[in-house]
Amino acid sequence: MEPSQTRLAPLLAVPIGVGGVRERLRLTAVSAGLAVAGIAALVLALLMTGAFPALLSLTGFLMLWLVVPLAALLAQAHRSVAGRLLGQPVVAGYADTTGKNPITAAFVWIRDPARWRDFAFCWFSGTGGLIMSLVPVVCLIGPSVHIVLALTWGNWLWFAIAAALLGPLLVVWWFVTVPIVRGRLRADRGILGQSPSQKLQARVNQVVRSRSATVDHNEAELRRIERDLHDGAQARIAAAGMNVGLAEKLVHSDPDSAVALLREARDTTISALEDLRTLVRGIHPPVLADRGLVSGIEALAIPIPMPVTVALRLPRLAAPVESAIYFAVAECLANVAKHARASRAWVVGDHDGQTLRLTVGDDGRGGADPAGSGLLGVARRLAAFDGTLIVTSPPAGGTEVRMEVRCRAI
Repeated sequence: MEPSQTRLAPLLAVPIGVGGVRERLRLTAVSAGLAVAGIAALVLALLMTGAFPALLSLTGFLMLWLVVPLAALLAQAHRSVAGRLLGQPVVAGYADTTGKNPITAAFVWIRDPARWRDFAFCWFSGTGGLIMSLVPVVCLIGPSVHIVLALTWGNWLWFAIAAALLGPLLVVWWFVTVPIVRGRLRADRGILGQSPSQKLQARVNQVVRSRSATVDHNEAELRRIERDLHDGAQARIAAAGMNVGLAEKLVHSDPDSAVALLREARDTTISALEDLRTLVRGIHPPVLADRGLVSGIEALAIPIPMPVTVALRLPRLAAPVESAIYFAVAECLANVAKHARASRAWVVGDHDGQTLRLTVGDDGRGGADPAGSGLLGVARRLAAFDGTLIVTSPPAGGTEVRMEVRCRAI
């Protein structure tokens, strides 16, 4: 995939899974980080609470100018963590304060629901969220720390109690770590995410933008087709027509020249026909019309210079959707071949009757940039069908491009 300047933390690179010891240790480390952040959140919550009664003075505004941006940074970090580990981005939706002076910006903050969600989150993160995050950490390392301290201080009663609690707490840690971390992240997402009305408005705005982009893309595609026809097939057919006309004049006076001109016209016509076939393949590959999306993607995987596993369970879909997915997968596999330095790749997906879900992955160097021209083009192509694109690409951790399009089988 295309190299990225963004570097994601390895602990946050992979969404939560069932896993074993390694997965639970990873989530425990994440939980410890959330607990540390909860202390900072509690401090910010107390400062914001103290700032509201003082808003009539300069001190209150100074506190808000300091605390509100810090709370937004902390909240955004939690949105990022929750989005990566839950596999679903969490959007803030802050009111725009661009070009506003500090006093006006403060009043915008006070009326902004997203800022109030940050305030509520700071209280949650510093109280209930902090307790939730401490549970896996305490269950894993609490008894061990007490055993070491008891041995250091020679307190054998303390040692016996800690040793007796070690086994049961490890069992508790094994069973509660995954659900409690997932529950904490879902709570963060519920508090920090957009309200239903905001999500609906954002969805409407996204549809409007995607429709506008689709119109622009279609106009550009029509101009490209017109240009290809004018410069390719049309020019060749015009040349063939001129040769036939000349041959008609020479057929009686110079038969050999007429035959040569007709032979040249035939070759030109064949070339024009090949140009038309190439143009048609670029609009809608024949393999999609003849054999469907699965066979089309299998054909795309053949020339890739590495093993590509294709595991798809897909019905026939509407031709525009199949074409969009086909070219999206083609772009992703081309990126794998050019940039990933991978030893293998895979394309997996299914359709549940309402939604198509498809993943293109590789075990290469990672670091794919979702804002790169290739992946951005894929995202725009899917957006025309209300589809989404999620890229997971930690450094040296491989890349997964997940596509989701709501569509029905035909």
